[in-house]
Amino acid sequence: MTALILFGGFILLLLIGVPIALALGAATAATLFYIDMPTSVVAQRIFTALDSSGIMAIPFFVLAGNLMTRGGISRRIVDLANAVVGGVRGGLFYVMILSCAFFAALSGSAPATVIAIGSMLYPEMIKRGYPKERSAGLLAVSGGLGPIIPPSIIMVVYGTITSSSIGDLFKSGLVAGIMIAIVLAVVCFFLSRAENWPKSDKKLSLGQFLHALKDSWLAVMLPVIVLGGIYSGILTPTESAAVAVMYAFVVGVFIYKEMPYDQLFKVIIDSGRGSAMVLFIIATSTAFSWLFTYAGISQLLIDTINGMHLSAMAYCLIVACVLLVFGTFLEGIATCVLLVPLLWPVAASLGINVIHFGMIVSISNVIGTMTPPVAVNLFAASSVTKLKMGQIAHGEIPFFIGYAAVFFLIVLVPWFSTVLL
Repeated sequence: MTALILFGGFILLLLIGVPIALALGAATAATLFYIDMPTSVVAQRIFTALDSSGIMAIPFFVLAGNLMTRGGISRRIVDLANAVVGGVRGGLFYVMILSCAFFAALSGSAPATVIAIGSMLYPEMIKRGYPKERSAGLLAVSGGLGPIIPPSIIMVVYGTITSSSIGDLFKSGLVAGIMIAIVLAVVCFFLSRAENWPKSDKKLSLGQFLHALKDSWLAVMLPVIVLGGIYSGILTPTESAAVAVMYAFVVGVFIYKEMPYDQLFKVIIDSGRGSAMVLFIIATSTAFSWLFTYAGISQLLIDTINGMHLSAMAYCLIVACVLLVFGTFLEGIATCVLLVPLLWPVAASLGINVIHFGMIVSISNVIGTMTPPVAVNLFAASSVTKLKMGQIAHGEIPFFIGYAAVFFLIVLVPWFSTVLL
């Protein structure tokens, strides 16, 4: 009955339109009331969830991403990517993939990547005759590199929950992100010829590349400093996020001089709102998951799965499919905080590597950002392109298939997740 009230109340609240964070908290409080436990436990668990230095990396990375967008760093990264691949058939599609990969190494957020790169690149693509639906579809999918290529907000959350190394998760995410970017580029190569995408008359030249590199080297140094600090052990992920904020502020305001002082307050407010939504979901999801474990439901789940005598690979496949389903209607951070405390103990009992399991969780949640009805990447792409979500979903199909193929390869072959460890 406890499980019925907990999950039934949560689903009912979602169906009537209550925000996810409030639905999680209300379902938890109602269940505590039913089992005659003080509802003040919800507040205690919320405080415990946020009382972590690792969690502080999230608002810092959100603020750093907004500072980069407003301060001219993102635009220079796009210009550099264009200098590298802009002269081939369908060149701006490759530019979009590279730009999203670069920006992913700065923001850690899928919707932020979609909006930042799309607002700069999509109008130019349409002006040059690129197909609207395909352009928007690739934007939605390549924006999914944001939470995979480090730093990654969802990996910070996962590492905090499982007490695993966030640095190792970032290393594994780098391999996965490169694999996804390569597959997306291969899909673009064949589609560009099949659908006769435009080809730029501009020839690639070393001079253009060096000019773009000279103009953007300060922007390129940001991911080098952040990731280098983490991998070398000099900085924690939270400290590297704080360094990213200061670097983006100094470069955007004092060197590039593209962000006036009067915009700084708005950037901080917008970042605070975005961070608060993520942190509130984490907090209430933690209370929900704690009650799930306290009531013995988690142990029952573990015993049931162990009784099925599943292999580690079979369990990984089941988890991957479950997370893909949850990702279609729950925000990625909520899915991670809600399900990881339930699924990871079983994975640990089967001897599954914590970093490999983290990649399954992270990538499956990103795929959820591309699949309706939640599909935050499609919403973000729609806000930039003014196309309907159905049009974007249709345009993303070949890229989505490529992204999903890499995901299942990583699920089935743990080596890809541990090769750099």
